[in-house]
Amino acid sequence: MAYELYYWDGLQGRGEYVRLALEDAGAEYIDVARSKKGMDAMMKLLGSKTEPHIPFAPPFLKDGDLIVPHVANILLYLGPKLKLAPKDEGLRYVAHGLQLTIADIVAEVHDTHHPLATDLYYEDQKEAAKTRSKNFLDQRVPKFMGYFERVLKQNPHGDTQMVGDTTTYVDLSVFQLVDGLHYAFPRAMKTFGKHYPRVAALHDAVLQRPNIAAYVDSERRIPFNESGIFRHYPELDQDAK
Repeated sequence: MAYELYYWDGLQGRGEYVRLALEDAGAEYIDVARSKKGMDAMMKLLGSKTEPHIPFAPPFLKDGDLIVPHVANILLYLGPKLKLAPKDEGLRYVAHGLQLTIADIVAEVHDTHHPLATDLYYEDQKEAAKTRSKNFLDQRVPKFMGYFERVLKQNPHGDTQMVGDTTTYVDLSVFQLVDGLHYAFPRAMKTFGKHYPRVAALHDAVLQRPNIAAYVDSERRIPFNESGIFRHYPELDQDAK
């Protein structure tokens, strides 16, 4: 039975972290919102007054009767099934913690263009966004990426993966994070590889994986756009240091 992934149509968003795992594993799945009447089905489920364990918001995954919400939670569930999680049970929680840290910076990326309120247009908070983006690029990116660089360096199994001795969903998510930052802040990311060589190498290695390379070049991969989390507004970017 195919997995059913529920997320908004027309944007990568948080759903992309789940798509990358499914695509890398060659798993059979349905991107429900992109199917006929898919958005209606998703909204019906979200608004259900009878369905038990309803999710608050997408993304969520349906596997038979089970509904699993939240990116990190979905990947914790899918990881072992897709052979994208450490075999060691303890390390699976390490991977989960890293994925939650990725979720933290993804939330901060969103707040660079919506620092005041999610229901206001970007144009209504542009000046605040400039301030937030400068702080994000000057302070928050180095903090998070410096941490990920140390995680790779200090992995006892080698610095080519975030946790354990094989590729996991965390590596795929780091790829998506770095890819998105390059799209949103191309000027600021020009010297990224110089400052964070291991993270940059991990990004490039994931892109070389056959199923990921095929997916990125396919029509299934929704391009980055200004409706998603990673948005390119030139006025929010800055020259690399």
